[in-house]
Amino acid sequence: MGRVAGNYGVRGWIRVVPYSAEPGALEAHPAWLIGAATYRVEQSRVHSGNLLAKLEGVETREQALALKGSKVALPRTALADPGAGQYYWADLVGFEVVNAQGSVLGVVQGLFSNGVHDVMELAGDKSTRLLPFVPAVVRKVDLEGRRIEVEWGAEW
Repeated sequence: MGRVAGNYGVRGWIRVVPYSAEPGALEAHPAWLIGAATYRVEQSRVHSGNLLAKLEGVETREQALALKGSKVALPRTALADPGAGQYYWADLVGFEVVNAQGSVLGVVQGLFSNGVHDVMELAGDKSTRLLPFVPAVVRKVDLEGRRIEVEWGAEW
């Protein structure tokens, strides 16, 4: 759902950079998974495209800074059904990516947004590659077959 970018102030607030276009999507949830721990959210608010939050048990700037770089997640049961033709990024991790010629380009290791569009990170036999996750490149996502078909050259 996001990552802790650092602290906000000196009273234990954290600044979360969301992975979605909706910075307030996490606000509705009373508890977050950060690293290996679950934190109850005491207060939160959107500020400059980020989400600021006060977590139970995090009282100082130093405690907030200790969380910097950690991923912020929610239990899968807390998420709504994405609906037909939609999916969560986490659902695509491990999918095989194949181009129109049938060449396997790699396996999805993760997705992220670079501010302009979404990007798939693929692990292949030789190296890691990044592919834009946009309609011009992604032709089909087969959830049941755990496969993504793309318009992309094997040597690009």
